Amino acid sequence: MLAAVFREPGNLEVTEVPTPEAGPGEVIVKVGANTVCGTDVRIMKGEKTRGIGRDVILGHELAGHVAEVGRDVRGYRAGSPVVLAPAISCLRCHYCRRGMENLCLNKRIVGNVVDGGLAEYLRVPAEAVSAGNLFVANENVPSEHLALAEPLSCCINGLSNYRVEVDDTVLILGAGPIGLFHLQLALLSGAGKVIVSNPSEARRRFAGELGAHVLVDPTTEDLSEVVRGHTDGFGVDVAVICIGLPALVNDALRLARKGGRINVFAGLAGAGWSEVEANLIHYNELVVTGASDSKRENYSTALRLIESGRIAVERMITHRFPLSQAVRAIDESAGGEGIKVAVLP
Repeated sequence: MLAAVFREPGNLEVTEVPTPEAGPGEVIVKVGANTVCGTDVRIMKGEKTRGIGRDVILGHELAGHVAEVGRDVRGYRAGSPVVLAPAISCLRCHYCRRGMENLCLNKRIVGNVVDGGLAEYLRVPAEAVSAGNLFVANENVPSEHLALAEPLSCCINGLSNYRVEVDDTVLILGAGPIGLFHLQLALLSGAGKVIVSNPSEARRRFAGELGAHVLVDPTTEDLSEVVRGHTDGFGVDVAVICIGLPALVNDALRLARKGGRINVFAGLAGAGWSEVEANLIHYNELVVTGASDSKRENYSTALRLIESGRIAVERMITHRFPLSQAVRAIDESAGGEGIKVAVLP
């Protein structure tokens, strides 16, 4: 079969590899779509190296159909549409036992150390099958839409940390795919006003079509003035950082009201350092949280939201490439022209 194999930063080889077969407890999935994540871009650039294997097939946002079911597997049949929560947790460590499986000490991630979805077929390990990481999906929803359950699930995990309450004013810093998901989740949670800041006119326009109340170009407008004008000078209830720019951390702290909530959702560029004006946290009693991966329950929720149409995903897929052009697909995603890039084996 054809697969996109990560050799080293800057070297993704689309080549023939053996087609996997289902062992005991395993399921083989014929991949219908694998959408490109910013993490894939960072892996290719060498910005993310921790927990990344060499000679692994990339891709963790995927959906497809069951091709083969291994011995002793129940609940799946050939032809069923499926999606995969890619974080395989041990379910035994300190964090897993406390309901924080996304922070598992022994976590293995499909597309990082386990062969992923940039291939014609994917082997789902037995431990992932038995843990319930493989979800049967609605057959009427295209694979490229279902694949977006993975990034949406991560946003749902973030939402559980920063919370949006009815009539809150929410600031979304960044209108890429992640920012657009946080925008929609804020609206579903009852936000009274959502402000979206992004330099791209096309992405701001898209955010407006999804329901954002206020759109800001931070390169030509004073974001702090806009926020003050829409919050009676108090600041926003919630600020979500959806672009990995260290300077945005302090921006979010300054733009939040006293007692406000800030979520550093995006991984920061470079070494990940940001010089923080800690007195803002101290005197304003700010709540600062992060977000890392997702739990299976977050994935289940994301799948239901996509299947029901409550999260709009159709127009988020702006570019499509065959598997033979997987390198170009990642380059296209890195360029930031579109919203979401899908690879269709």
